[in-house]
Amino acid sequence: MPNPEPRHVSILATGSFLPGDPIDNATLERLCGALPAEVLDNIQVRQRHWMIDPATGKHGTGTGTNTMAATAARRALARADIDPAEVDLLVVSSASPEYQLPAVVTYVQEQLGLAHCASIEFRAACTGFVQGLDYARRLLADGTYRTAVVIGAEAISPLLAPMYLGMDPESVRMRDRLVINSFGDGAGAVVLRAGEPGSADPDGEFQFATACLGGDRKPGMQIVGGGTHEPVADQAKRKRLVEMKLDVSGTATFGPKVFVAGMRDMLTRTGLTVAEIDACVLPEGNAEYFTAEFDAAGVSPEDQAVLAKNIVENLATVGATGSAAVPLALDEGWVQGRVRPGDRVLLLAVEASRYLYAGLSLRWEVPAPGEETANVHA
Repeated sequence: MPNPEPRHVSILATGSFLPGDPIDNATLERLCGALPAEVLDNIQVRQRHWMIDPATGKHGTGTGTNTMAATAARRALARADIDPAEVDLLVVSSASPEYQLPAVVTYVQEQLGLAHCASIEFRAACTGFVQGLDYARRLLADGTYRTAVVIGAEAISPLLAPMYLGMDPESVRMRDRLVINSFGDGAGAVVLRAGEPGSADPDGEFQFATACLGGDRKPGMQIVGGGTHEPVADQAKRKRLVEMKLDVSGTATFGPKVFVAGMRDMLTRTGLTVAEIDACVLPEGNAEYFTAEFDAAGVSPEDQAVLAKNIVENLATVGATGSAAVPLALDEGWVQGRVRPGDRVLLLAVEASRYLYAGLSLRWEVPAPGEETANVHA
């Protein structure tokens, strides 16, 4: 039976994987036509990684949602000096599985060589990783499991290729060019471990919040096709069997409001101010279309100035990566020393699909990879 005494839960390490070489905007312009310079500046994505060859649409070797997820997990476990055999809880979030069933997480389990472990999957995009991280830490805190790996992974590029392959680049619709330029593939992972019974801070070590604000709105983003919404025979007649739809104006105007709602919720639960957050991991947080709406969404100029300094994000180099967005940004921030021991860290994901947010606050404990060794020899 699980021990009722709460346990301290630590993040031991992070890991990430980005497939292939970076794909710059000039490459996409040759394939699908140009976007106006002001639009590119607005979305702020300069490059991204795809699991497919952008010129042919063929899948690269050693890629795929579960393979990227497993690679990120192995890298995180290696940094944590944890043998995969010690993992007794595996959590994966993805909106782009290879198959409807079995779940992605079971393939990751197979690739890690785990014949038996708890395997749980969140079918979500940006918010899924944060939700999964909180779910895992609760199961570790109550003693149900001891060691967990939580992964966010997305393979979005296979949905993008049909928008332009075999077409004259100038005939690709402008709204499709925007989508093609915005998204990337990748995976990020964290390793968590529970301490001894009774080791948890009685005042609470983590605070979590999540909500959907789009119950009365049309979706901001949909992936349609391959499901059960209409007969398969009818779906097969469509130009694209699976299609990504993005409400550009809706996400640009309502997305920042979802962020503000999530930030306020988290500040209320933690009792912190914006100035007391050392690192806010918020993918897309510095995109112009996002920050331009902060005033209307109610973020004060003072808080905007603080956020500009402590946001940890990497949108420009990886693009929008769904479930992988938060762990990819967290991994880069930790490796680069922007997330340091003692920092109060806020993970805040905002998802356009139905306008959701998920936030998790924690105190960071581990030095960046190599930093301990460097300090020993200093």
